[in-house]
Amino acid sequence: MQGCEKIVHIDRALSVLEPMLQACCLCPRMCKVDRNSSAGFCRQSVLPRVSSALLHFGEEPPLVKSGGSGTVFFSGCSMRCVYCQNFAISQKNNGRDISAASLSDVFLALQDDGAENINLVTPTAHLPGILRALRVSFKEGLGIPIVYNTSSYERPEIIEQLEGIVDIYLADIRYTDDDKGESYSGVRGYWTVASSAIKEMHRQVGAFKEGRHDGSRGLIIRHLVLPNGISGTEQMAEFIAYELSSSVPVSLMSQYRPVFNARHFPEISKRITDEEYKQALVQLEIYNIIGWFQHFSGFEEDRVRPIRRRG
Repeated sequence: MQGCEKIVHIDRALSVLEPMLQACCLCPRMCKVDRNSSAGFCRQSVLPRVSSALLHFGEEPPLVKSGGSGTVFFSGCSMRCVYCQNFAISQKNNGRDISAASLSDVFLALQDDGAENINLVTPTAHLPGILRALRVSFKEGLGIPIVYNTSSYERPEIIEQLEGIVDIYLADIRYTDDDKGESYSGVRGYWTVASSAIKEMHRQVGAFKEGRHDGSRGLIIRHLVLPNGISGTEQMAEFIAYELSSSVPVSLMSQYRPVFNARHFPEISKRITDEEYKQALVQLEIYNIIGWFQHFSGFEEDRVRPIRRRG
């Protein structure tokens, strides 16, 4: 979709989303804080807060290609994962507030440096500022796909507003059990909320397809394998196969480490085993799910191979 068309969708979305900052309900927590004067549960106010921006070569292969993914890490999070590897950003809120104009400069600089896409990591709390920045960027010639990199703990009503703006959804499935989400990420109804949000993402863009001339579009699911089956891999695969499409690719991640507060939870206070990862891969193959799996090595997190269809 051309930038001028996206600007029309951005204007529509901003008319809905900006007033929400007065009693914030951008995420499922719906903390109702007036973010014009105070920080919400996510610890964000009005301006986007950015921790870092870089060409990232550790993402999924079709997002990286030769130029790298133009990744922008936003501060804060609506979740409180006890094992978060980015806790300094997500929970300690490291970063700096920047204007929409400055954020637009970041996007355009990444494109100039050869980025294959603009990869927005944990963006929801910052959506109005991000959209204002994108509006400027599209006017200035931004022409690469927009990736929405999310935990999937999202209100479907908010995701609806991104139709025609986001090209690629990179969506986690952390758990397929609401109780697990409350125990390890401090949120109520994770799977109930996330499954609905992911269905909306799929409705908008379908399964991921790599296109020519920056035409890549669609939904990619990320699934981090946790110890003792806590992430619910089989239920995740069943959901994709029967409620989305087995053509939706899955990035099956093996790099779980018991960092941050995970040591307080014996069941997740260890790395996963080779056998646990292989079993998760078998469960994807049973449901004929495609995507990518990783070499089982803590030193090779960015090296992945395709999951092939059986038969």
